[in-house]
Amino acid sequence: MVDFEDDIKNCVKALNEGGVILYPTETVWGLGCDALNAEAVERVFALKQRPANKSMIILLAEARDVIQFVAAPHPDIISIVERFERPTTVVYDGGLDFPSNVLGRDGSVAIRVTSDPFCKALIKRLRKPIISTSANLSGQPTPELFVDIDRAIITGADYVVRHRQDDSTKRPPSRIVRIDDNGGLLVLRD
Repeated sequence: MVDFEDDIKNCVKALNEGGVILYPTETVWGLGCDALNAEAVERVFALKQRPANKSMIILLAEARDVIQFVAAPHPDIISIVERFERPTTVVYDGGLDFPSNVLGRDGSVAIRVTSDPFCKALIKRLRKPIISTSANLSGQPTPELFVDIDRAIITGADYVVRHRQDDSTKRPPSRIVRIDDNGGLLVLRD
């Protein structure tokens, strides 16, 4: 097992101070912050040079955590999410407790329960959800590997995770879905 304890400690410190981190996820490299801190979220938008009307993905550590942050999830949401065999972001109506700049214009929120050991450990240690948005300038290609990340993104982050910087395994972004009343998936991005 790779020791990423120093990265976790440094990330938690940066996140608790309203900072932005650059970190690997189970999909692509991402920019993150405390998802409950509106000013930190603004810093992510500014670093990416992304329009503030575009919502961002939230990472949670466990499927049961969805219930805390969504107004009326499907009654079987925990088992639905736990059955996903690939990284999947779900768009839910009625996000709870998030600042307005995290929610879609309609009040929706995009949440992925992470399967990545580093991300799970980070979220559990922080005890808060984190933002996960691709680590690229708006309009530029999504960096699949650390070496693909624009220098402006690297220097703009308050903490850059060392874990997996030399990893050459390319991973696609998550699929994005909505869950219908019957528990079926409406695929928005595959």
